Amino acid sequence: MTPRRPSPSVLVLLVAVAAVLAACSASPGASPTAAAASQATASQLPAECQTAPQPSDLSAWGQPSPAPPLIPVLVSNYVACGKSRMLFLFLDAQNNVKSAPDRTASFSFYNLGRDPGKAVATADGNFLWTIENERGMYAVNVDLPEAGTWGVEVKTAAPNGPSETTRLTFDVQDSSPTIGIGEKAPASKTPTLADVGGDATKISTDTNPDPDFYKTSVADAIAQHKPFMLIFATPKFCTSAQCGPTLDHFKTIAAAHPDVTFINVEPYQLKDVSGQLQPVLNAQGGLTPTDITNQWGLLSEPWIFAVDRDGVVQGSYEVLASQQELDAIFPVITKGG
Repeated sequence: MTPRRPSPSVLVLLVAVAAVLAACSASPGASPTAAAASQATASQLPAECQTAPQPSDLSAWGQPSPAPPLIPVLVSNYVACGKSRMLFLFLDAQNNVKSAPDRTASFSFYNLGRDPGKAVATADGNFLWTIENERGMYAVNVDLPEAGTWGVEVKTAAPNGPSETTRLTFDVQDSSPTIGIGEKAPASKTPTLADVGGDATKISTDTNPDPDFYKTSVADAIAQHKPFMLIFATPKFCTSAQCGPTLDHFKTIAAAHPDVTFINVEPYQLKDVSGQLQPVLNAQGGLTPTDITNQWGLLSEPWIFAVDRDGVVQGSYEVLASQQELDAIFPVITKGG
């Protein structure tokens, strides 16, 4: 099945999860993202994607009473059938983030429209810091073969603590608007320093931009058969507080991988106002995605794509890619160099 691409007129970056998580951040102005395993996987569609019937009884999947000590939250804005990289975190009753590298997390997935009593897939969550030693979440790689209403049973335990089990439901879509693994990367003419006389502040809201991230456009990288990492991040106008930390993280990664081209692009339309970049707002007063954002079918930010020398997307990561994921993907995209 070929994924349906949204038209620019209807594509809107989703911010609902970001708004919820911003209220539960560990410190003011530092919230987990809306929109980040051993394998570099993201939403991929099978050859055919069926939709399961609507479940007739969800009573076993409702909110328990009293509320559990920890509540799992699905951070990923959009889940499509097929192989998916899903992001979760844990909140306590006071909305404090309790995800931690020493807290275990296992996930059992149920196709509620088929058999709510039988797990279709199980997977352990791989913890990743979204801001080092401050906050993090779990990446879960799972294959969901059908669209429809799904449930996930989450088991977690802290060191020397009791195991806790919670359930939640979520929707799986029959297709994804986002460019997927195995697809050709759009030859986007992303802004470069050559377009603005070498002044990075005219194309980036980063307060300390790395010039190397703005030297090569996506179109040129594809034409020159350069493997590249494409980062959609806007440090100043991010709908969460994650874009800046994600971009800073990749500056360090880039220094260790000179054989890979790193490209940052602002996902929203910007204009110069008295020498400073300001957003172009839509009729509802919201941020307006760029044509490039629409080409890639993004529904949240930050987002990272790993593209090989043939211009094929080999990795796709919401929020951030862990070191384990990067160690797996760099040999893939640089192969043949």
